[in-house]
Amino acid sequence: MRRFTPAVLAALTMTTALTAVPAAQAHDGGSAVLGIAACTGSACHFDVPPGTYDVKVLLGGEATSGTAIAGETRRSLLPETVVPAGERVARTFTVNVRTPEGEPTGVDGTPGLDLVLGGSAPALADIRVTPARHARQVFLVGDSTVCDQPGDPYSGWGQQLPQYLRKGVSIANYADSGESTVTYLGNPRLWATVQPQIHRGDLVMIQLAHNDKTTDEATYRANLETLVAGVREKGGRPVLVTPIVRRWFNADGTLNNGTALLVNGLGVDHPAVVRSVAAARDVPLIDLTAKTKALVESLGVEDSKALYLYNEKRDNTHTSVHGATVYAGLVRDELLAQHLVPEGLVRVG
Repeated sequence: MRRFTPAVLAALTMTTALTAVPAAQAHDGGSAVLGIAACTGSACHFDVPPGTYDVKVLLGGEATSGTAIAGETRRSLLPETVVPAGERVARTFTVNVRTPEGEPTGVDGTPGLDLVLGGSAPALADIRVTPARHARQVFLVGDSTVCDQPGDPYSGWGQQLPQYLRKGVSIANYADSGESTVTYLGNPRLWATVQPQIHRGDLVMIQLAHNDKTTDEATYRANLETLVAGVREKGGRPVLVTPIVRRWFNADGTLNNGTALLVNGLGVDHPAVVRSVAAARDVPLIDLTAKTKALVESLGVEDSKALYLYNEKRDNTHTSVHGATVYAGLVRDELLAQHLVPEGLVRVG
């Protein structure tokens, strides 16, 4: 990994309490358990091959602590967990390890699994990493608003989604900056790499629209249908996701315009086409356009700036860590409401 920017690393620097627990060398069904000896200060590195892994942490120390865990390319894996002084709390999550570890067309990163401790007062007492057995895989197909962004202050909602899921569900985020339905299907590092990995029952969430600026409606529709058919061919479960809105207000405080609602220069209403394909092909739909529109309008011109990178970059398309986390929460709510992921595997509250 080692791809955190200096600002992120500085934010994650803290007085982490690593208790003197010996590295576990036990075995679980023949698989080595990797332990706290792999951790130094605020970071842990585990020399494991690509795959899916369960991570169990024991949090807490002598003082009241608050610990969050990120991993690989700035993925949020565990939300901040507060533990009273002198107590210990166990938490678990499942993580996808792959190469490249972030965006599929990006740099490879460091082999193995890298974790970084954050939070208001981090305290790690123990950690164990084991190969996941029978984990549910959720693949993400999308663009820069979804992907594992390599540098602060950017973040995609897919980068924040793992923290809302418990052990037994792994997010394999194959979203990539700058991709349209045309380029995602055409690049061998994208769809041609994702599709062979899909197994029966895997969820594949598809949000592509922001970069289909010159794609005509017939082509856009056909490309979505190709992706849906390709998921089903492998026994997977496709889910179509309409794109997040751009923060582009009308004078009346609404987002009722083509820029905000992803209507391209050819007049193609991307969210409408996604809804139409979902209905025609009997595909579950997460209408993130409608949900983010309602939220941004309710916050208004000023308060909605924090969701995007307006203050930092005058950017009304890409989300901040805060915005990506809020939008990932909307996706989490729909995964629950539509029973796309079992309730017991979703972290709420």
